[in-house]
Amino acid sequence: MWANAKNHWFLISIGLCFGAGYFAESWLAPITQIPLLRDGVVFVVMWAMGVTLAADTVRESIAKPTAALLAILINVFVVPLLALPSQWFLPAGVFGGLFVAALIPCTLASASVWTRRAGGDDSVTMMTTVVTNLACIAVVPIGLTMVLSRVSNISATDQILKLSILVALPLVIAQTMRGMGAAGWADRNKPRLSLLGQCGILVMVVFGAIASRQTVDLDGGESLNWPTLVILCLAAAAIHTTAFAIGIVASRGMGIDRDRQIAVGIGGSQKTLMVGLQIAIDCGVSVVPMLVYHLSQLVIDTAIVDRWKKKDNER
Repeated sequence: MWANAKNHWFLISIGLCFGAGYFAESWLAPITQIPLLRDGVVFVVMWAMGVTLAADTVRESIAKPTAALLAILINVFVVPLLALPSQWFLPAGVFGGLFVAALIPCTLASASVWTRRAGGDDSVTMMTTVVTNLACIAVVPIGLTMVLSRVSNISATDQILKLSILVALPLVIAQTMRGMGAAGWADRNKPRLSLLGQCGILVMVVFGAIASRQTVDLDGGESLNWPTLVILCLAAAAIHTTAFAIGIVASRGMGIDRDRQIAVGIGGSQKTLMVGLQIAIDCGVSVVPMLVYHLSQLVIDTAIVDRWKKKDNER
């Protein structure tokens, strides 16, 4: 039991941090008023993730771009389209949070780890991560303006500027550092940098939980009751699983090798928790769908990857 808990410490910590932020909102709320704290956390986490990204793996994917382009297409366009029908049966704030989860870019950490674990080509997921994170500067504000204009009053111009500073800039700085000789240091300290990124995400979960509690207090808890939460979990799982399946089937139909099929399925369907929490809080929509989607993708992809590994071992 202890070993199992140790393997899933991050998921357990997400639950604990959300509970702490939600139920201790009255005590923790003052930290949300500290100038630039939340933005600073996002910047540092994006830098920590970016500085461990080896450019060589991205160049490998550029040499054979079909798989990466397919994964990017699914991540940027297909997943948000799959989320749209949920507006018919979810409250506006909850749908807004789910659409933000569908709109944000691919995650670096889990996408690459799960791809390698399944025997896939992680250069494809690396390329997908880089392109979708840079493209989110335009994709996210356009998507928010087109779909969530009634839910959120956030300015598209402000969002473009903010994402440029908090997402694109730290990635550029991180890769510049690698090019100037910090690659060896980053590779040696990858576990520590990964832990720093995970701790930053947990801080953002606390911020998101505080914002969720404040929203619930305003609407009397009507937006996210238990039936709505169940529907949200089913919707998030369905969106992720469908996007994953589309990636596998489409890449197989295009004659892409199996190792790249795996990468397309994972990279095309996974989303980053850090950027999603930041945008959801800024937009004033529920952060719970972002947490639910993240949990869903980890649980579903773990089950799929472990099944693939078992089949490979039996051959």
